[in-house]
Amino acid sequence: MQTNIVKVLDAHTLPIWRRPWVLLGVMAFVMPLAFSTWLALLNNYAVEIINFDGSDIGWLHSVREIPGFLAVGVIYVLWYVREQALAVVSLLLLGVTVAVTAWFPTLGGLLMTTLIGSIGFHYYETVKMSLELQWIKKERAPQVLGWYVAVGSAASLIAYGGIMLVWKVLGWDYNTIYLAGGGIAVALTLFCWFAYPTFEAPVKQHTQMVFRARYWLYYSLQAASGARRQIFMVFAAFMMVERFGFEVHEVTALFLINYVANMIFAPMMGGFVARVGERNALAFEYFGLIIVFCAYGGIYMFGWGVVVASCLYVIDHLFFALAFAQKTYFQKIADPADIAPTAAVAFTINHIGAVLLPAVLGYLWLISPAAVFVFAASVACISLALALMIPRHPVAGNETIFAKRLAPQAGE
Repeated sequence: MQTNIVKVLDAHTLPIWRRPWVLLGVMAFVMPLAFSTWLALLNNYAVEIINFDGSDIGWLHSVREIPGFLAVGVIYVLWYVREQALAVVSLLLLGVTVAVTAWFPTLGGLLMTTLIGSIGFHYYETVKMSLELQWIKKERAPQVLGWYVAVGSAASLIAYGGIMLVWKVLGWDYNTIYLAGGGIAVALTLFCWFAYPTFEAPVKQHTQMVFRARYWLYYSLQAASGARRQIFMVFAAFMMVERFGFEVHEVTALFLINYVANMIFAPMMGGFVARVGERNALAFEYFGLIIVFCAYGGIYMFGWGVVVASCLYVIDHLFFALAFAQKTYFQKIADPADIAPTAAVAFTINHIGAVLLPAVLGYLWLISPAAVFVFAASVACISLALALMIPRHPVAGNETIFAKRLAPQAGE
């Protein structure tokens, strides 16, 4: 990373491709490129090479979420390392680990590489959220974050499309695909390191743990979101392999459809959040997810087929794209100096359920897969109730509908 420091407020003097919002966009491309390569092959690799069952996959994802639960440690790393540098180093760790995944084809080996790569993934995600909220103006945040979702979807689309091609046409094996996907991610991350200056945010961040009572609703939304998302991440795709016998190219094709849809609709979702506000956008997301999770349970209870399951998977993924409304809600209510430490605290809260639930629900899956999705629907109900507590115009001092005072107006 170049040693020259450029203030974010002065970044408009740089060429467009070297500005901070472009750097965020490049990193938003790199992370899903690496992660999607790992994820697209994971279920088939785990079942075909290591003979995973539902319990094993649950334990794998619990291990994967441990670094997320410990994301609060980012606060202490930032005593010595700038957020931007930590983001780049974390991406490098993720890319290298994805590249060598197939070198360790055992349960212990997959657990080890997953844990190491997850440290890179979760530390990057923590500081990425902080950098986005510091570098992007509030009035533009929903639209810009929507575009970053689309960029990430494009990266995943390229990863999944490439995997389909090389798997079916060229006959590449797991090791070759992991090496290619991880290697490309490493190369792009090195570009981020050498091509961009160090950007300095307008407000210096607190470097100690921040846990404020007035952020309680944001913390609660994060906790419910982490539990709900993890059930989808672990069991929805696993269902497609275990119940319907999807092969690698079929799972990848389903992911491709997801990301084409996200590329098209994510920028529109940014505009939707800006128009209707975070409360209505999140309520819409959670109401839709309640229906989707109940329908997942219906696949097992009523024997619905692969077409219904595939449609639900795509719809589910689209609803999750609205989750960035939680970020813009926090941006509106936060003290600007709280953004970095609160991002770390919130990420840890987000992963409380993510660490515990996959392993526990993996055993429930062996008894009743439908019960796992019914539980997910109940968590979505909690999320809906929490979303309805967000005021129409959240600001500092008016964080929830129960706030006793409004934030002071300009000039007061």
